[in-house]
Amino acid sequence: MAQAVRARVQPTQVLAGLVGLAFVVFGAIGLVRHGFADFSGNSEMLGPFGTNPLHNLLYVIAGVIGLLLSFSSATSRLYGWIVLIGSAVLVAWGLMLVGFTSTNPVSELGNPLNLNIADNWLHVGTGVLGLIVAVLPARRRIVEEEPVVEPVTEPVEVQKPAVAASDSTSDSDTAETEKAERPRGLHRLARLRGHQAH
Repeated sequence: MAQAVRARVQPTQVLAGLVGLAFVVFGAIGLVRHGFADFSGNSEMLGPFGTNPLHNLLYVIAGVIGLLLSFSSATSRLYGWIVLIGSAVLVAWGLMLVGFTSTNPVSELGNPLNLNIADNWLHVGTGVLGLIVAVLPARRRIVEEEPVVEPVTEPVEVQKPAVAASDSTSDSDTAETEKAERPRGLHRLARLRGHQAH
């Protein structure tokens, strides 16, 4: 009979580890390339993406968290939800910063992460990736159980009850034999029942 059991390493764990590794690599490249000068400035670019040391440090931290949470399926899914929510917040903030909304409620905060339109698209992609990590179904493997083999035993002959030597035994002998065969203590109960019946 086949039985489905959960596999040891789930796809969500692998994907969470890869996302975490990508964040660490992206953040490390930005930190190596730009250093820690102008920590929350707006002048540095890594390709089309606006970066600064604060943005790169957040990527490294998010990547390390992803690598640590990828050791179990449940924590990998939690990491997927964290990435989705974090990316959604960054996309909303980035859209307000680039003028997508008529008013910017976070204008007094400025742009400490140096977000631009390319960053918004990157964060949309990482949000979708976080959702995939969070809801990816668990992988199962099929285990075939070995059939149970009953040990072979030789048949045992049925013993026949011993036949009485004489059919002409008296009723009193039969009663005494029955009394002797009864368990101790039950004879008193039988006597009480016999006295109550009279």
